[in-house]
Amino acid sequence: MASIAVCPGSFDPVTMGHFDIITRGAKVFDTVIVAVLNNQSKKPLFTVAERVELLKEVTKNIPNVEIDSFNGLLIDYVKRKNASTIIRGLRAVSDFEYEMQVASINRKLNHDVETFFMMTNNQYSYLSSSIVKEVAKYHAPVTDLVPDVVEEALRKKFSINP
Repeated sequence: MASIAVCPGSFDPVTMGHFDIITRGAKVFDTVIVAVLNNQSKKPLFTVAERVELLKEVTKNIPNVEIDSFNGLLIDYVKRKNASTIIRGLRAVSDFEYEMQVASINRKLNHDVETFFMMTNNQYSYLSSSIVKEVAKYHAPVTDLVPDVVEEALRKKFSINP
């Protein structure tokens, strides 16, 4: 049976840290479904459709990665996709407490689904989508923080000329 993992997140926007986790996850699992959460309580910079398209472009050379979006509970989405694993990236110890709570409730809701934690590469341990948006908003360079296609999309959102 093929191993299917879901790598969920808001990806607003996708960063090099996200790309690192996705790429490494694709080496471990037969299929990685990168699932963009449509979180109604947040005010994203990019629409779900824009985030999906950016992720498709960023991962186009990774054949076993699929891009999708979802609403509702992650554990329900994982079941619909016949996945057995959730991939979560950890940047620092501070991430672990929250991620442990989420993994525990997911395990309670479906004991057949495991959470696979991956430590991000040290060079991205400080990186978050929020930081990237803040830097880009003030027209500071985000090169090396996001893939090129995302940098261009940020420029357009904030009307920055290269």
